Amino acid sequence: MTKDFHGWRKSRHSEPNGGCIEAGRAADGTVGVRDTKHDGTGPTLEFTSDEWRAFLHAIRAGA
Repeated sequence: MTKDFHGWRKSRHSEPNGGCIEAGRAADGTVGVRDTKHDGTGPTLEFTSDEWRAFLHAIRAGA
């Protein structure tokens, strides 16, 4: 069963050519990440809240 993610937001680091990602949340707090080139029809990566925080921390640390 696919979760219903809402509040999709594009990354502030999006490329002008449309190459970017969006993140949205499900009711259970799960974060979904998708590629905008697929117009919402492509696969969605799912992160728990803890996984999402660790992912963002690693990106900000330059990992």
